[in-house]
Parts: sequence; structure tokens; C-alpha cells
Amino acid sequence: RNPTQVNPSQYNTILTMKLAVLSTAAASAAAFAPSTQRATTSTSLNAEGKSEMSQALPFAPRPKLLDGTLPGDAGFDPFGFAGDDKASLVNQREAEIKHARLAMLAAAGWPLAELWDKSLAGAFGLEPALTSTGESPSLLNGGLDRIDGEYWIMVVALAGIFEIQSKLTKEEKGKAYVPGDCGFDPLGLFPEDKEGQAAMQLKEIKHGRIAMMAIVGYAIQEALYRTPVTEQTPLFFKLGGGMF
Repeated sequence: RNPTQVNPSQYNTILTMKLAVLSTAAASAAAFAPSTQRATTSTSLNAEGKSEMSQALPFAPRPKLLDGTLPGDAGFDPFGFAGDDKASLVNQREAEIKHARLAMLAAAGWPLAELWDKSLAGAFGLEPALTSTGESPSLLNGGLDRIDGEYWIMVVALAGIFEIQSKLTKEEKGKAYVPGDCGFDPLGLFPEDKEGQAAMQLKEIKHGRIAMMAIVGYAIQEALYRTPVTEQTPLFFKLGGGMF
């Protein structure tokens, strides 16, 4: 049978798993939302001489550094990755937001490649870059050897440009610097007022965290089933759930 086809029982299992992951991701993202009562709660607890509890883990004390000043901070750091000082925390947020942005691009690019790579490659007279079973190239799927060296050079160069720009922006803005700010906003989407900026940063980090979980899900699903995610759950990736 066609290796890219999935039998009904397998499809239902995958669909159920994916819906469960999406539900969990939505709940997790909601947990990262800042609370308007944080300042009041913190004040009252400190007045009583008690440590404030984590918003994400109500049964555990809130880590000292996670005071809610960063967008998306809900006191979730069970493994102590935030570090021992504010500089370490900001450095970790810088890394998180950059990984989140890459994940958002990858979460869209991965399925789009599986849907359009063959047709686009054929239109330009190129060899498809997908694996033999139609999956996007990755460490687990293989196929990375099919990607031209020029592409990797371009990716490294582009990453270097953004890193340099981010460093220059940090030096220019000083204490007003926001982690992840590389001075790139050609469409002027970033609001000018503080409230709007905080809301935009919160949306970005929440979407980025969900995207990072999605990429892990793509990799695990394709490693287990050896079929493209677009074939496993066409409901999410194809017009009419693959019926058209």
C-alpha cells in the first residue's frame, strides 16, 4: 500500500493525541498569562512574612527572580534554569525568545514544505528535498544531506546579522533594552505605548512556547510513524481535512 497512507484506527489515535496536546498547550499558555493581582498578592504575602506561591505551580514557592516583570512570567522554573541573578534571567529570556521565533517559523515551514516542496521543485526543475516518504528533512528523518551547502551558509550569515544587530540595539538602548530586540520592525507592528508593548510581548512568547512544543511533536510523530504530519492529520493541514 502507499507508505504515506494511514489506516483509520491509526489516524484516530494520532488525531486524539494531537487534540490532547493542543488542549494541554492551550492550558499551559493560559498559565503563563500575567495576573493583574500579582502586585497586591505579593504585598499582602510579604506583609505576613510568607513567601509568595508560584502562579503556575500553586503548591510551590515562586522563584525569587521570577517577580512577574517579564511578559509570560508565571513563576514556572522547577529546574532553576533562570539562574542566580537578574543578568542570568535576562540572558535566558533572550535565548527563549530567539528559540521561540525560530520555532514559529519552523512550525509553519515544516508542514508547508511537505505540502508544496514537490510541486515547487518541479516548477523550477529541481530535485525535491523531502525524504523518500515525503517528510521534511530533519535529524530524525534524515535527508539533511539533500540541502545545498549554500542554504546553510545563508542561514548562518542571516543569524549572524541578527545577532550583531541585537548586540548593537542593546548597546544603544542600555537599560531600556528589551530581551530579543534586534531593531527589526519594518511594518511598525510594535506598539508605542507600554501597555500595548507588554501585550504584544506576551502574545509573542506564548505563541513561541506553543510552537516549540509543536516542533517537538512533529519530530516525534514522524520518527514514530514514518509518514508526514500533513498525512497523519490532514484535518489541520489540508483544505477540507484532505477530502478535496
